[in-house]
Amino acid sequence: QVQLVESGGGLVQAGGSLRLSCAASGRLFSIIGMGWYRQAPGKQRELVAYASNAGSPNYADSVKGRFTISRDYAKNTVALQMSSLKPEDTAVYSCNLQMELLGRLYDYWGQGTQVTVSS
Repeated sequence: QVQLVESGGGLVQAGGSLRLSCAASGRLFSIIGMGWYRQAPGKQRELVAYASNAGSPNYADSVKGRFTISRDYAKNTVALQMSSLKPEDTAVYSCNLQMELLGRLYDYWGQGTQVTVSS
């Protein structure tokens, strides 16, 4: 079993900042990346930021320059620093963990944390 525990969501005014954290535990094997996705009401889940073991992190165009993803490889954690928040950033944010075993990719998800940005 793999557990992802998120924290840090909440209510913030536009222009403010929030920091999300996610800690992975359990049967962790070949982690290839960790990231954050979000889903707003009535919309599909979308990638926010993803940090693989190699290369630079990927960001959604809508958050570039405002959000920063960081990983602690030793602790199996990932954080998302969100600044200059906008009402359109309001969504449930979920932590994602990808592992690889024998050529197959496995995705694991946190329970999600609500981020609400008021105008």
